[in-house]
Amino acid sequence: MPLNETVQDRVAALNSRYRHHGATAVLEHALADPQVGRIALVSSFGAESVVLLHLVSILDRKTPVLFIDTEMLFAETLVYQQEVAERLRLRNVRIIRADDSEARDPSRSMHKRNVDACCAMRKVAPLRRALADHSGWITGRKRFQSGTRAALPHFEADEPRDEAAARIKINPLAFWSAQDVQDYIEENNLPRHPLVARGYPSIG
Repeated sequence: MPLNETVQDRVAALNSRYRHHGATAVLEHALADPQVGRIALVSSFGAESVVLLHLVSILDRKTPVLFIDTEMLFAETLVYQQEVAERLRLRNVRIIRADDSEARDPSRSMHKRNVDACCAMRKVAPLRRALADHSGWITGRKRFQSGTRAALPHFEADEPRDEAAARIKINPLAFWSAQDVQDYIEENNLPRHPLVARGYPSIG
């Protein structure tokens, strides 16, 4: 990478280079392009997560998969995580937890008093530590999910307060519709999260 090249510079170049590529090609190139760097897939193993997990299993099963166990997940999610990882033969699943959750929230009730503090402790801080030696991560975000994501690109800059910690976020499924997701799951006979059948629209 050229000296003084910022994350924003790299993101602009990547979006220009891969603007006409589909999800599989974007992900394949992201895993190999030196301008992207060392990346991991961050997965909740939620309702639609199996799509990206399957794509990664096809392209490179050794890709780090970071699963943040907030220790407040549904039991079904924990079982599903294990089953999917085994079925897809993912070789590098890393279960990430908060280091001090028991000391700071022994009753697991912080989310009732302070949602932001709970999220920071159980999600944000563990993810930051897990990504410390990565230059970016793969997300499952898509344009159809909200108005604020209507112009979501394949590559975007994560801009924390500390510029040295800036990373690239890769959104291979940015242009997929909800129907595209469901079609892919059905066409590839992928296991669905058990709570989806019980009417849960999302699983956190």
